[in-house]
Amino acid sequence: MSDSLFHTEVVNEHGISGEAYVKDGLKVMVSSPLSDEEGTNPEELFGLAWATCLNATIQALLNGRGLTSKSRVEVAVDYERETNGIGFYFDLHAYVAIEGASIDETERFMNSAHQKCPVSKIIGDYQHIRLTAVPFK
Repeated sequence: MSDSLFHTEVVNEHGISGEAYVKDGLKVMVSSPLSDEEGTNPEELFGLAWATCLNATIQALLNGRGLTSKSRVEVAVDYERETNGIGFYFDLHAYVAIEGASIDETERFMNSAHQKCPVSKIIGDYQHIRLTAVPFK
Protein backbone atom coordinates (compact mmCIF):
# COMPACT_ATOMS: atom_id res chain seq x y z
CA MET A 1 0.00 0.00 0.00
CA SER A 2 1.29 3.44 -0.94
CA ASP A 3 1.52 6.45 1.35
CA SER A 4 0.59 8.65 -1.60
CA LEU A 5 -0.81 12.09 -0.79
CA PHE A 6 -2.95 11.91 -3.92
CA HIS A 7 -3.65 9.26 -6.52
CA THR A 8 -5.36 9.54 -9.88
CA GLU A 9 -5.82 7.30 -12.84
CA VAL A 10 -6.09 8.71 -16.34
CA VAL A 11 -7.23 6.74 -19.38
CA ASN A 12 -6.77 7.30 -23.11
CA GLU A 13 -8.23 4.63 -25.38
CA HIS A 14 -8.19 6.54 -28.69
CA GLY A 15 -4.71 8.06 -29.10
CA ILE A 16 -4.76 11.62 -30.38
CA SER A 17 -8.41 11.66 -31.51
CA GLY A 18 -11.28 11.02 -29.13
CA GLU A 19 -11.82 11.32 -25.42
CA ALA A 20 -9.39 10.95 -22.55
CA TYR A 21 -10.57 10.93 -18.97
CA VAL A 22 -9.73 10.79 -15.32
CA LYS A 23 -11.50 7.81 -13.76
CA ASP A 24 -14.56 9.17 -11.94
CA GLY A 25 -13.71 12.72 -13.03
CA LEU A 26 -12.69 15.07 -15.79
CA LYS A 27 -13.32 14.11 -19.41
CA VAL A 28 -11.66 15.94 -22.30
CA MET A 29 -11.72 15.64 -26.05
CA VAL A 30 -8.24 15.26 -27.52
CA SER A 31 -7.04 15.97 -31.02
CA SER A 32 -3.80 16.51 -32.86
CA PRO A 33 -2.39 20.04 -32.60
CA LEU A 34 -2.01 19.86 -36.39
CA SER A 35 -5.73 19.19 -36.91
CA ASP A 36 -8.77 21.46 -36.96
CA GLU A 37 -10.68 18.98 -34.81
CA GLU A 38 -12.01 20.21 -31.47
CA GLY A 39 -10.05 19.13 -28.43
CA THR A 40 -6.93 19.63 -26.42
CA ASN A 41 -3.59 17.94 -27.01
CA PRO A 42 -0.48 16.80 -25.11
CA GLU A 43 1.26 20.14 -25.72
CA GLU A 44 -1.53 22.11 -24.04
CA LEU A 45 -1.96 19.62 -21.22
CA PHE A 46 1.77 19.52 -20.49
CA GLY A 47 1.97 23.33 -20.57
CA LEU A 48 -0.94 23.58 -18.12
CA ALA A 49 0.62 21.01 -15.80
CA TRP A 50 4.03 22.69 -15.73
CA ALA A 51 2.73 26.27 -15.45
CA THR A 52 0.43 25.27 -12.57
CA CYS A 53 3.02 23.23 -10.70
CA LEU A 54 5.83 25.76 -11.14
CA ASN A 55 3.65 28.68 -10.05
CA ALA A 56 2.29 26.76 -7.05
CA THR A 57 5.88 26.01 -6.02
CA ILE A 58 6.85 29.68 -6.40
CA GLN A 59 3.85 30.66 -4.28
CA ALA A 60 4.90 28.16 -1.59
CA LEU A 61 8.43 29.61 -1.58
CA LEU A 62 7.09 33.17 -1.34
CA ASN A 63 4.67 32.21 1.44
CA GLY A 64 7.50 30.46 3.28
CA ARG A 65 9.29 33.80 3.41
CA GLY A 66 6.17 35.59 4.60
CA LEU A 67 5.60 37.25 1.22
CA THR A 68 2.17 37.63 -0.37
CA SER A 69 3.36 38.74 -3.82
CA LYS A 70 1.45 37.57 -6.86
CA SER A 71 3.31 35.48 -9.40
CA ARG A 72 2.66 34.46 -12.96
CA VAL A 73 4.06 31.58 -15.01
CA GLU A 74 3.46 31.42 -18.73
CA VAL A 75 4.64 28.33 -20.59
CA ALA A 76 5.18 28.10 -24.33
CA VAL A 77 5.28 24.60 -25.78
CA ASP A 78 6.38 24.15 -29.38
CA TYR A 79 5.97 20.86 -31.18
CA GLU A 80 9.14 20.50 -33.27
CA ARG A 81 10.55 18.03 -35.78
CA GLU A 82 13.98 16.54 -35.05
CA THR A 83 16.75 17.98 -37.26
CA ASN A 84 17.26 14.57 -38.85
CA GLY A 85 13.60 14.64 -39.94
CA ILE A 86 12.82 11.52 -37.93
CA GLY A 87 10.78 12.03 -34.79
CA PHE A 88 9.50 14.99 -32.81
CA TYR A 89 10.11 16.81 -29.54
CA PHE A 90 8.63 19.52 -27.36
CA ASP A 91 10.53 22.79 -26.97
CA LEU A 92 9.57 24.20 -23.54
CA HIS A 93 9.95 27.80 -22.40
CA ALA A 94 8.66 29.14 -19.07
CA TYR A 95 8.37 32.87 -18.40
CA VAL A 96 8.19 33.73 -14.70
CA ALA A 97 7.15 37.04 -13.14
CA ILE A 98 6.81 38.01 -9.47
CA GLU A 99 5.05 41.17 -8.37
CA GLY A 100 7.44 43.68 -6.79
CA ALA A 101 10.52 41.51 -7.37
CA SER A 102 13.57 42.45 -9.40
CA ILE A 103 14.62 40.22 -12.28
CA ASP A 104 17.47 38.85 -10.11
CA GLU A 105 15.06 38.04 -7.25
CA THR A 106 12.62 36.47 -9.67
CA GLU A 107 15.42 34.33 -11.13
CA ARG A 108 16.36 33.08 -7.67
CA PHE A 109 12.76 32.09 -6.85
CA MET A 110 12.29 30.64 -10.35
CA ASN A 111 15.44 28.49 -10.15
CA SER A 112 14.62 27.29 -6.65
CA ALA A 113 11.06 26.45 -7.67
CA HIS A 114 12.29 24.62 -10.76
CA GLN A 115 14.44 22.38 -8.52
CA LYS A 116 11.45 21.60 -6.25
CA CYS A 117 8.44 21.47 -8.63
CA PRO A 118 7.41 17.83 -9.28
CA VAL A 119 6.70 18.51 -12.97
CA SER A 120 10.09 20.20 -13.35
CA LYS A 121 11.63 17.11 -11.77
CA ILE A 122 10.01 15.01 -14.49
CA ILE A 123 11.52 17.34 -17.10
CA GLY A 124 14.93 16.84 -15.49
CA ASP A 125 17.91 17.97 -17.54
CA TYR A 126 15.93 17.97 -20.79
CA GLN A 127 17.90 19.79 -23.49
CA HIS A 128 14.95 21.71 -24.99
CA ILE A 129 13.98 23.80 -21.96
CA ARG A 130 14.43 27.44 -21.03
CA LEU A 131 13.28 29.49 -18.07
CA THR A 132 13.23 33.28 -18.25
CA ALA A 133 12.49 35.81 -15.51
CA VAL A 134 10.38 38.70 -16.79
CA PRO A 135 8.87 41.84 -15.23
CA PHE A 136 5.47 41.43 -13.55
CA LYS A 137 2.68 43.20 -15.45
